[in-house]
Amino acid sequence: MKPERAMPSRPHRLRRAPAAATAGRAVAAGLLALLTLGIGAPATASPGVPTGVSAGAPTGVSARQGLAREPEQVAFRLRDSRITESSGLAASPTHPGIVYTHNDSDDAPRFYAVGTDGRTRAAYTLSGASARDWEGMAAARDPRTGRSYLWFGDIGDNLDGAWRDISVYRVPEPRRLSGGVLPATRYRFRYEDGPRNAEGIMVNPRTGRLYVVSKEMNGSVYEAPARLRTDRVNTLRRVAAAPLMATDAAFAPDGNSFVIRTYFSAQYYRRLGEDGERIAVPSGGQQETVTYTADGRALLMGTEGADSPVWRVPLPASASPAPSGEATPTPSDRPQKSEKPDKSGKSDKPGEAGGSSTGQGNTFGLIMLGAALAAAAIGVIAWIAYRQH
Repeated sequence: MKPERAMPSRPHRLRRAPAAATAGRAVAAGLLALLTLGIGAPATASPGVPTGVSAGAPTGVSARQGLAREPEQVAFRLRDSRITESSGLAASPTHPGIVYTHNDSDDAPRFYAVGTDGRTRAAYTLSGASARDWEGMAAARDPRTGRSYLWFGDIGDNLDGAWRDISVYRVPEPRRLSGGVLPATRYRFRYEDGPRNAEGIMVNPRTGRLYVVSKEMNGSVYEAPARLRTDRVNTLRRVAAAPLMATDAAFAPDGNSFVIRTYFSAQYYRRLGEDGERIAVPSGGQQETVTYTADGRALLMGTEGADSPVWRVPLPASASPAPSGEATPTPSDRPQKSEKPDKSGKSDKPGEAGGSSTGQGNTFGLIMLGAALAAAAIGVIAWIAYRQH
């Protein structure tokens, strides 16, 4: 992920007011604290866990204190000196103990197969592909053929609208980890509601359907068509809300749940359009990647940077993998229902009014609180600047 655009400099009058600058910094720190608590990330407390304590954290310990700690829960480190900005992560469906990763932009269309010791087993380059801003990847078997594929999302857009179209590349997962060049199939996409920045892609292994998760203050989950076309642009349709500033996403190997990661936390979901359950995440570094382990009983989470760690993070007890053949269907797997609201104002469309309103209400309240603090800060700074002018 590239750094965001610099904010414009402050007016000359405010630069002459040290007290105003101090007040501004204090308010900014307060707003950052609110963001760290997960503004915009609808969540429900885990069963039996007090509010404010993430699943997996000891009772009476804050979510930040109950995070995975080095070295006990670090699964491995990415030892390859070529991997400096790991921006996507996916566990192999066919090679035990192998995960795949790729760099952010400023690299070739290339990915790496990494073992449990953190050392690269093989590196591959995609032919017929480019790497404008690779931000996420997924790995899943095709439910019709059983063949395993890797998906790479060239979906980053730090200018929030610079690219009219985005691309996702699909390659067959290598049968042998020997390195080399793989032919890629390119699919072009366009959001139904206009361009946006995104960093997460995920593929449901039960349906083979692709999803893109946008990285915004008001994020969304977008669903690709069931049948992708290479001869024209495919339309991404919004189907659910996503947490604030999502950096990655992944489906469980059984397709029965998915996780969206953000800078501040991770959210576990059973279905599209429902509230997520907060999961404690490791501290430190730029929170960037997430994937399920091959057995579906834990998450792997990574950060950008050289020699970066990949943590193994337990899932909540309620997130145990479903027995074979008992996967719960998501809204996209069910017959389509009418999107016409009923008398209660609810809708059958996932992510719309029919979902639970608890998380949305909490999100709205926190956003309004942040807006009120920002307005108050502006007033205080303006008043101090006026007095010192």
